[in-house]
Amino acid sequence: MQQRLSKELSKLTDNVLNLVYPRHCPICDEVMEPFCIKNGKLVKGALVHQRCNRKIKRIAGNTCVKCGKPLGGQLSEEEYCSDCKNVKHYFVRGFSAFEYRSISGSLYKYKYMGRQEYADFYAGEIADRYGRKLKSLGIDAIIPVPMYKNKEILRGYNQAEILARKISDKTGIPIYSKVITRKRNTTPMKELDSRGRRINLKRAFNISKNDVKFKCILIIDDIYTTGSTIDEIAHEFMIAGVQSSFFLTLAIGKTI
Repeated sequence: MQQRLSKELSKLTDNVLNLVYPRHCPICDEVMEPFCIKNGKLVKGALVHQRCNRKIKRIAGNTCVKCGKPLGGQLSEEEYCSDCKNVKHYFVRGFSAFEYRSISGSLYKYKYMGRQEYADFYAGEIADRYGRKLKSLGIDAIIPVPMYKNKEILRGYNQAEILARKISDKTGIPIYSKVITRKRNTTPMKELDSRGRRINLKRAFNISKNDVKFKCILIIDDIYTTGSTIDEIAHEFMIAGVQSSFFLTLAIGKTI
């Protein structure tokens, strides 16, 4: 009873906030109508414009069986992308929702311009596509990639944690955001090559609890490139006794 009342209160609060502070379309960033008439009833407005929704490229077709990257060109009939053929990963398997180029502008606003409401749309897409799959994997915990404390304070939020909480709400898989921390501020990954990224992340994370009892975890981040961040976190949890680590990101690049 109490849980039901809590959900109803949360829904009411969300509707009020949506009326006072209308959402923005996660693609064009224009203000969305908070409510609309559907079948003669007043219902909550859409999260994205239909015209914008058609512009997004979802992950489809043949993908790498390890990282989930779409395979194209000469690799279209292969099982692994070129990166996963040559690199030992500590994660079991990865999933992503969108091709990076089709969603890059949206991700930039989500990360750097305070558009936290975009996470509702992202999480809905992820739950529709991967919800059943995630539950079938036996995942004990959702783990958002942590930010360095001072950097998170400066930005005001951790975009991976916001997304992870929305995915947790959609799937019912519990989130644990304080189990692992980033203990030092690393060089921005976009400035480094693959080898540099891995060196950059060595000993960057720390398990903050000594009694980690998870068997299977899902690591959440916004973008997958080489997998260096995911691997370092998966490795730390493997040392702590976690048997299997999967990851899920909003976007991933495409193999040419």
